[in-house]
Amino acid sequence: RVAELIFQTYAEKSKNSPKSITSTIFSIVRFGNVLGSSGSVIPLFLEQIESGGPITLTHKEIIRYFMTIEEAANLVLNAALIAKGGELFLLDMGKPTKIYSLAKQMIAQHGLTLKDENNINGDIEIKITGLRPGEKLYEELLIDAEAIPTKNLNIFRAKEKFFSSKNFLIKLKKMENALLNENISEVLL
Repeated sequence: RVAELIFQTYAEKSKNSPKSITSTIFSIVRFGNVLGSSGSVIPLFLEQIESGGPITLTHKEIIRYFMTIEEAANLVLNAALIAKGGELFLLDMGKPTKIYSLAKQMIAQHGLTLKDENNINGDIEIKITGLRPGEKLYEELLIDAEAIPTKNLNIFRAKEKFFSSKNFLIKLKKMENALLNENISEVLL
């Protein structure tokens, strides 16, 4: 979120400066998980299945939104076409997926069976490790905003609270100083 606020600050500064200084359009696109990307659970689950398991999962009820690399790239490029500067775009991620169901499906697609209390002779176990600090069961693409439609049915503009660039840059400098001084409580203010 801090990175988004930095971009919005530069967008505001860009809009308020003479065109001879900058013509850069700063906008943000927020979306869920991209299948097969470096942060995706798919490569991790594949590696765990190929090594004989278990698949590790933080919670049985956790859900996430997914899209393909092609879908994400296409929508990001389309968002760039409608950007005027300072927008926070949200992509329509479709329906969320239960990660536990995804893990079971991947086990089955490899011709293997789930090892659990109903099938103690199964091939791959799903081990629940517990939520990490700050991890949420449900992914939220909107923080404190409403989604406003754009001319592209799969792209929305979020109308979220925003600091003035002057106030935000002051807060950012305080945060930087607190980080340098390893003052965690001050960083979180």
